[in-house]
Amino acid sequence: MPPKIKITREEIVDTALNLVREAGEQALNARSIAAKLKCSTQPVFSNFETMEDLHNAVKETAYAEYQSYLKTEMEAGKYPPYKASGMAYIRFAREEKELFKLLFMCDRSNEKPEDDRESLRTLLALLQKNLGLSEDEAYLFHMETWICAHGMATMLATSFVDWDEAFISKVLTDTYEGIKRSYTGGKR
Repeated sequence: MPPKIKITREEIVDTALNLVREAGEQALNARSIAAKLKCSTQPVFSNFETMEDLHNAVKETAYAEYQSYLKTEMEAGKYPPYKASGMAYIRFAREEKELFKLLFMCDRSNEKPEDDRESLRTLLALLQKNLGLSEDEAYLFHMETWICAHGMATMLATSFVDWDEAFISKVLTDTYEGIKRSYTGGKR
């Protein structure tokens, strides 16, 4: 009797991530994953105690993809680092529509925007340094600019619009400059 082929946790997560990419989060279930892997559902439940555990692993992997977009955009040097973060967020929404929806267009009622503050440290430090803002001012500044970036990203992720990079860049710059005037009185 030939040995059983072992399907790894990573293969399951990769398959699940690709299912989300293809058909959205609603396609994420043990049967659809098993069908893609050409196996029973047993490997799914051998590697994950619950479907919630699998969903969390898929979200972690999707978030790592998003972080890769951020890193690439910020290291490219095409835009100043703070703007590059917004451009990366929007590009992720355009190119990875379903992963963007999974991460950023879901029920987040158990979260508070303040909970993200730690993950924003680098961006807040940029705003503090470049604009002479306090940490609290930098946080509010970021929230205001993020509203614009998230709005554009959401419209792209839902295929409501198909703006080009030049237009997106202009809108982000105009938003940043307008908010900057509000916080600095036009001094910087």
